[in-house]
Amino acid sequence: MEVFEYDNVKIYNLSCGKSLPEWLSERKRRALLKKDVDLRRRIELIQDFEMPDISTSVKVTPDGQYIIATGIYKPRVKCFDVNNLSQKFDRCFDSEAITFELLSDDYSKLVFLQCDRYVEFHVAHGRHYRLRIPKYGRDMKYFLPTGDLFIVGVTSDIYRLNLVRGQFLTPFVSEASVINKCAINKEYSLVMCGTKEGKVECWDPRCRNLIGTLDVALNCLSKMENVTSENFPSITALNMDGPLHMGVGTANGMVLLYDIRSSEPYMVKDHMERLPIKDIEFNKKENIVFSMNKSILKMWDKNSGKPYANIETSSELNNLCVVPDTGLLFIANEKPKILTYYLPSLGPAPKWASFLDSLTEELEESNVESIYDDYKFVTRSDINALGLDLDDLVKNNLLRAYMHGYFMDARFYNKIKSAAKSFAFKEYRQNRIKQTIESSRRAKIKLPNLPKVNQKLALKLMNSKSNVLKDDRFRKLFLNEDYEIDENSEEYRLINHVAKREKN
Repeated sequence: MEVFEYDNVKIYNLSCGKSLPEWLSERKRRALLKKDVDLRRRIELIQDFEMPDISTSVKVTPDGQYIIATGIYKPRVKCFDVNNLSQKFDRCFDSEAITFELLSDDYSKLVFLQCDRYVEFHVAHGRHYRLRIPKYGRDMKYFLPTGDLFIVGVTSDIYRLNLVRGQFLTPFVSEASVINKCAINKEYSLVMCGTKEGKVECWDPRCRNLIGTLDVALNCLSKMENVTSENFPSITALNMDGPLHMGVGTANGMVLLYDIRSSEPYMVKDHMERLPIKDIEFNKKENIVFSMNKSILKMWDKNSGKPYANIETSSELNNLCVVPDTGLLFIANEKPKILTYYLPSLGPAPKWASFLDSLTEELEESNVESIYDDYKFVTRSDINALGLDLDDLVKNNLLRAYMHGYFMDARFYNKIKSAAKSFAFKEYRQNRIKQTIESSRRAKIKLPNLPKVNQKLALKLMNSKSNVLKDDRFRKLFLNEDYEIDENSEEYRLINHVAKREKN
């Protein structure tokens, strides 16, 4: 566990700490746990709370007993039972899940929107049914009063799939070209849709009409100087805060809070990074807003906009899940581990993790090493730079293939690297000695001023007859390039051969 402070707000990183690779044998795992104190002391809130490569989304079921997460690779969904703090099941998909909805209070009814235009329904025992939609989808919400599943995407149509009748209903036709997000106002039974054109449309499924439009882009453009197609404030995040308040995130990194009775925002927060806002959540008890882009999660007061805390990671963030009425957060990201943070100031720990409250009271700040500390990830170029033979290392089981590289024992890597550094230093030292000797020789030997033409002949004549270069009769021989002696010519070779014979 790692703890850090932001303006007197303590944030506990429960996913930080040493982790063992899956390919280690059970015997090796036990040996490492026995000899490594850090591994024994690490906190594993939920066992194997990770994906093989990347986690894309994570949600808690309404009854609070299960955590559902999707990721790759292979595309899959995992369900975790919080009562046992372990994985309940793991299922694979044919394609990646963009988002999913919980149709029941537990894990028994799920629906997944996939990137290949398929909508897949799952029940307790596995996949139940799979159907295709006309256009690619981007978001999906379940409307409980009518049993309709609303699906939006790269079209102006808002698809309505009635789960009671098991058929598509006549879609709502939006004024937008693309709809990025949708949300449900449960108190007033309204469907809110965020469009590419920077508007929020409000639909009433009871009368099947558009009852209102909010131009969010207009409020953003008044605060922007240079507007282009790349930084246009399209809607990328949308969420309701109770019956009357709504949070909207844009593609240019701005978060706007609205009272739905007014067309003007009562709070505008700029992330100052020009990155699309991915998620917006609310903590009603402390009046805190969570707004997240791919690089940072910001927490701030919804009335004053004052920063409360920030969470930054080395990996890109994909999806935020706030456990209701607690201070626990889950973040899906571009690494295998699903990030878990606990902020005691925002609320207590869930009942199934009540030990965190007593543990965090006594925990002091400590430096925890990063993932797979006993192993070093190396690529082919790293191995070649160390002067090692890749085939020999693989044959001797000194490397373990992983993605685009290999895992190597950290101790072995450090030894090889230190040896390579010593050889490099010796070579560098020898080169410096040679350079010093050559520079000292040049300083001692004073070379005469030689002409530009026929330098070898001039040097030979200077050693025998020093006055030849000063003689006006021979000056053109060393000034005019037409008199340059070509040692590669046939005439020079014949004359030089005769001269050598006469000398012998």
